[in-house]
Amino acid sequence: MSDSLIADLLAGRWRDPETGAAVTVSIRSVEIAPSLAGSEADLLKPLGLGRRLALVSDPTTHDILGRRVERALGSIADLQRVALPDRPHPDDATVASIRAATASADALIAVGAGTINDLCKYAAFLDGKPYAVFGTAPSMNGYCSANAAITAGGLKKSLAARVPAGVFLDLSVLAAAPRRMIRSGLGDSLCRSTAQADWLLSHLILGTPYREAPFALLAADESALLEEAGALIAGNAAAMTRLARTLVLSGLGMVICNGSYPASQGEHLVSHYVEMMQGDKLPETFHGEQIGVTTLSLARLQHRLLDGPPPVLRPTAIAPGDLKRHFGAERGEACRREWQGKALDATKAEILTQRLAQHWDRIRARLQSVMRPVLALERALVVTGAPRRAFDLGWSAVLYRTALIRARQTRNRYTALDLAGDSGRLEEFATRESHSQPGAE
Repeated sequence: MSDSLIADLLAGRWRDPETGAAVTVSIRSVEIAPSLAGSEADLLKPLGLGRRLALVSDPTTHDILGRRVERALGSIADLQRVALPDRPHPDDATVASIRAATASADALIAVGAGTINDLCKYAAFLDGKPYAVFGTAPSMNGYCSANAAITAGGLKKSLAARVPAGVFLDLSVLAAAPRRMIRSGLGDSLCRSTAQADWLLSHLILGTPYREAPFALLAADESALLEEAGALIAGNAAAMTRLARTLVLSGLGMVICNGSYPASQGEHLVSHYVEMMQGDKLPETFHGEQIGVTTLSLARLQHRLLDGPPPVLRPTAIAPGDLKRHFGAERGEACRREWQGKALDATKAEILTQRLAQHWDRIRARLQSVMRPVLALERALVVTGAPRRAFDLGWSAVLYRTALIRARQTRNRYTALDLAGDSGRLEEFATRESHSQPGAE
């Protein structure tokens, strides 16, 4: 079903379950196959990307797949290799270096996973060029998305980026990826539940836009993916196909919503905070490993909020001096602007409190209908050996408590973190959550 679903989306045949309107995406080709060896040139030819192609990879991804793609494309294009350093940083400086190196290219060909894909799609966006990607690991859901996670001016942002003309996933390559990267892909998929609940929460409380379509795309695969998560690590081909489809469809869901809303909410804010504030001082972890951990925390917070009475909201207290002391002058001002966009004054806090009191049973039932039990989410991480706690990532209890409290200050996106914060429940939850970790002081 999901394979035909992808084909229907690309052909404009799939219909929005809420409106019945045909949904279109600008991605022209998605290929998920047991092997793509020998077909790389044939996959790119129909895309008409131009004669001068720049293949972007780092030493690892070039050894895994880049060399093979380079040989294949040499017969159809003037190919230039752009060799990034090992473990390139997804920041504005690296984007600038890619743009300079690919100035004469007609299009970019990314060979890699999260970081390389984000760098290429953002560089291509800035220069108005097309790009395509050959994935090397099932580690994240951004292959098809129209946004890139880039650190700009010291603040990690989700920036508008180029949608790929083609996404090509060789399952034999994905299955051979390090287990940590496979676990990372599972972790990045796990947050469908918390992201949908947060996005729906904002819609029900504040009236912000919301769509069911991106979640309908994922429904056919999600239960089996979580219930049979252990098969991913065992090398099961069907499980890897299911994960690859889920990652592709999650990215397509972001495309049709023109943003990362269906796949990035409170759980991502916590991860982004930690990376922004302490990323260069902590043990290296993959994005999806972090999201698996933060998803469990957000799921626990969401369930706790819904298990209680209607929240009583208070005005949001924003102290610019505090933000600048904590984040630094430039980042503090950026955070102030973001947080100000969703801050509650006394009048709005009173109106929303009355709305919650009047409609709490309906709101709670609606949110619970899209959520998964915390134990079900946790079990999927347990059976794959993935991190489940901040401690497993090398994050201290103090850092994690601060991240849970401060993360909402970094982005104008109303989530369970805000509902807890505006009702005076966040600090107590953050303290309990962080000190339930092994090694907590």
